[in-house]
Amino acid sequence: MSKQNKYIVSHAPFWHDGSGIRERSYHTILAALPAVLMGLFQYGVPAVGVVSVAVGTAILWEWAMNKAMKRPLTIGDGNAALIGLIFAMLIPATTPWWAVAVGTLIAIGIGKQIFGGIGGNPFNPVVVSLSILIVSWGHLVDFDTALVSYDFAFNPSYPLGVLKYFGVAAIDDFSYLGLLLGQQAGGIGATFGLGLILGGIYLILKGCVRWEIPVAFLAGVFISALIFNIVDPSRYASPFFHLLTGYTLIGAFFLAPEDSSSPVNPIPMLIYGAGGGVMTVLIRNIGVFVDGVLLAVLLMNLINPLLDKIRPKALGKVG
Repeated sequence: MSKQNKYIVSHAPFWHDGSGIRERSYHTILAALPAVLMGLFQYGVPAVGVVSVAVGTAILWEWAMNKAMKRPLTIGDGNAALIGLIFAMLIPATTPWWAVAVGTLIAIGIGKQIFGGIGGNPFNPVVVSLSILIVSWGHLVDFDTALVSYDFAFNPSYPLGVLKYFGVAAIDDFSYLGLLLGQQAGGIGATFGLGLILGGIYLILKGCVRWEIPVAFLAGVFISALIFNIVDPSRYASPFFHLLTGYTLIGAFFLAPEDSSSPVNPIPMLIYGAGGGVMTVLIRNIGVFVDGVLLAVLLMNLINPLLDKIRPKALGKVG
């Protein structure tokens, strides 16, 4: 198959904002760097290896599939590197190299290229990949066991796991400021909340992410967790604990707003984000999984096409 030009046919007027895939990809990578660098500092050389393997193999799989399917090479747009980086941010620093390579293969091959490449995937490729890995080799992403050999300056137990099995009293060892600064065991780039928030604000200011999805996602988490906490404060954690632990912040700013799998209209964005936040807390509090962000994002990806049908009425007189 030779190179083909893809045309989008729609009604005038046309107005291009000047942004492109390459620009958005590299802005997102830049936004993720504070959280990634903190993870490299916290977990050391093993984390450097995981990030390197994830980014490198993601680019390799993208190149190989472009060649195999005789498509134009797209590794220069930065999207494959971004997928590899976000995947590395979600997994422990102790993840074996083969699992990292398999994960990026699933993300690029099944999550993205099988649907025709960037823009065609109905689900976030990273979320698809990590969900499959959790089902297949769950022990690899069990932070309690994966990071047991690390000597942290704080309680190394994974907060959501502790809460799930030992109750609210177990969170007394954690301060909200400590959680915000990354004092929790977790994915390489998913624990430094302050860095993720700053990165998210940067993406919003640059126009790479619309504010509606992350704000609605965080609001959905906060309000639903607050309701649970009011009903039974001895059993359910405070909403701030839910906001600052697990994949909540990286989910709000880097997973849920993925371009191809999220809505483009304002009201659907708000519903999409809020629904993801509510489902996250429901899965955490009454489901069987410790962290519900991945499944919540997948569920909202699934109903995204229906949500985007919600549009304002056209202006004008009906004949």
